[in-house]
Amino acid sequence: MDWSADEWQDAFGGVRALQAGLLNNRIELRVEAIGFASRGWPVLPGTYPVGTRWIGRDGGEADGPMPVHQDWEERLGTNPDQVAAWWSSRPHSLLLATGTAVNAVEVDAALGYRAAVALRTLGFPVPIVAVPNGRWYFLTSGGDRLAPELADLAEVRLHGAGSWVPMPPTTYPHGAAHWRVKPEVCGWTLPSLDFVQDALVQGLNQDHNVADLVAAGG
Repeated sequence: MDWSADEWQDAFGGVRALQAGLLNNRIELRVEAIGFASRGWPVLPGTYPVGTRWIGRDGGEADGPMPVHQDWEERLGTNPDQVAAWWSSRPHSLLLATGTAVNAVEVDAALGYRAAVALRTLGFPVPIVAVPNGRWYFLTSGGDRLAPELADLAEVRLHGAGSWVPMPPTTYPHGAAHWRVKPEVCGWTLPSLDFVQDALVQGLNQDHNVADLVAAGG
């Protein structure tokens, strides 16, 4: 469903008018969730950390950010009122459902950094999310199969239909998800899966000292 500018503004409830320094994490999550939804990216609320525990899930605890509702696939959408309501009282993790508008390739930080270097060298940055547990997510416009060089690697996973990925500023017990490359840098245009995989394969074949590269990247 298409929404007017006034409807999107109403959904924000005046949040954008607040000073950035006064926004708490829940409001930041709400703002980002509505922003993604306004671009047609299906978001959903996830469990969130209290100490080292992840709470908020129907039916019990979780071991990380995962959908709050077990029937989450039936609740997907970009209705601004619904999205705003999900983050109205709790700092739910911000999850992006994959398989429709967005897919993602998940890798470890070492391979992620090397692929990012390859993409930077080519002059074609792509949106990349990093999380405190050392996982990186390269967002793509689609694709349903990993290249043979990547398919057998335990540290590589393709997120498509029936899956999700955490998005900034989702919090973890020891940090938060953040952008390594923001989608604004790419004009919100997502690359093909093949393009990202080419960079990942190139990263596999690099001879750089990975530990030094990751340390240099912060």
